[in-house]
Amino acid sequence: MIVAYADAFSGISGDMFLGALLDAGLPEEILKKELAGLALDGYQLQTAKTEQHNLAATKITITINHGHHHRTFRTIKNLLEKSTLHPEVKEKSLAIFSALAQAEAQVHGCPPDEVHFHEVGAVDAIIDIVGASIGLHYFGIEQLIASPLPLSQGWVECAHGRLPLPAPAVCELVKGMPVYGTDLAQELVTPTGAAILKGCGHSFGPFPSMTIEKVGYGAGSHKLADHRPNLLRLVIGTSADVAEAQEVEVIETHLDDWQPEGFPFLSEQLFAKGALDVAVIPMQMKKGRPGFLLRVVADPATAWELKRCILFESSAIGLRFHREQRWTLPRTAGTVATSLGEVAVKKVTTPAGDILYPEYEDCRRLALEKKIPLQQVYREVGRASLVDFRPAGNNTEKESV
Repeated sequence: MIVAYADAFSGISGDMFLGALLDAGLPEEILKKELAGLALDGYQLQTAKTEQHNLAATKITITINHGHHHRTFRTIKNLLEKSTLHPEVKEKSLAIFSALAQAEAQVHGCPPDEVHFHEVGAVDAIIDIVGASIGLHYFGIEQLIASPLPLSQGWVECAHGRLPLPAPAVCELVKGMPVYGTDLAQELVTPTGAAILKGCGHSFGPFPSMTIEKVGYGAGSHKLADHRPNLLRLVIGTSADVAEAQEVEVIETHLDDWQPEGFPFLSEQLFAKGALDVAVIPMQMKKGRPGFLLRVVADPATAWELKRCILFESSAIGLRFHREQRWTLPRTAGTVATSLGEVAVKKVTTPAGDILYPEYEDCRRLALEKKIPLQQVYREVGRASLVDFRPAGNNTEKESV
């Protein structure tokens, strides 16, 4: 899986995100060619190499050749629908603008389709958003993960007058995202930047397990008063398992009003979203009620999406979570030949040596096909030797604990 990590140590804006994509290797000619599909004129896009704190970065500048245009969400949707952009680019762009429309509608108390975007509807912001979608599609990024976002204080001047920082729309957009405060009286997270993460982001947290292939830095427009580099770092690579001790996030909640037949479905959803382990434990709760402890073990990079899934699929109204260290044994998926045929197993490397463990689902399949007891299949696998093990390609995994 191709993943990207937005390291927002100085916040995020639309032009910083697009600049980081270009810096990571998005060809400028491809960006401009794709943007031409918008049938949007009256602007010039320029890129330049810059430097902050001896870190090379890419800065984009968009020059508008005509007056400022205010656009409604409905107008922007029509612009995207009539364009010749790739369907995936249209989808991502619409998701970002939809997130903005919902946030602005909440702030101003009007229907999303009637929101006037003002700055966000300007040509430069449209280029930032559609350009970001083009870049995500170009690199084939399947998961966009971001670090916690720094929120500043102070004031910002905009079309509505003087507004407090973080901007009201940003406060709406970052609901459910991990954030932290700073003493800077300068805007760090813009509505466009937050909307990109809201519309296309999958989770938030530390660096995910990945093999890094490309790194890009996008430069912001202002010097920051605390002298930190005003850059966004975008790291692109392939997701990878780490075969040594790891830090995991343990998510828990108590449920005393939940229909337990929903657990298999919830478990499937959590595993599909990257859970390492899912368990439900019967318990007796306050007032003598029977209930359940739901416990999910997750990579910190996927924990945010798993928490949303639990709150969406169960009756939980709150969650607890903490970090723990874990130590996992290497394992390799494969098969062994038995008198019943090929059986899927995993070879686990333990301090005492390698051990073969049969895979339940495959053993169950054979038991049903042969109309024999499940334990007979297990015994056949137990007779197999390690020399009979055939690895299933390059498929080294870890036992979940």
